[in-house]
Amino acid sequence: MAKKLATRLGECARAARQRLNLTQEDVAERVGIATEVYGRLERGNMLPSVPTFRKLCAVLSLSADEALGLASAEGPASWTPPAPPPEASEPAELRRLMRRARQLDRNSLRVLSLVAAHLGQKHG
Repeated sequence: MAKKLATRLGECARAARQRLNLTQEDVAERVGIATEVYGRLERGNMLPSVPTFRKLCAVLSLSADEALGLASAEGPASWTPPAPPPEASEPAELRRLMRRARQLDRNSLRVLSLVAAHLGQKHG
């Protein structure tokens, strides 16, 4: 029973992530779990905690009922998560760069900004 549920949840999560054009890394960061953990979840090798499941549904705009196999995509859901964040439409490369930039110290961030400004002048 648990393996079947985990498989169902993983398939729904993967489909929703791909529909939103997000990477596993994007989803993991937004949910607050390690990328490797999210990968295991998507492969159906684990079930998330209830708080993590709730965040996952919100991030992926996924109905909890559908993810748990209680309703189909066409059927009514008792809980509808909010719309995906606006940055979901940005290219994966930009999201990856932003994640890395957030980890930089102030001086490194300044250097990155100067490099970006220089690149913008060359290609602008």
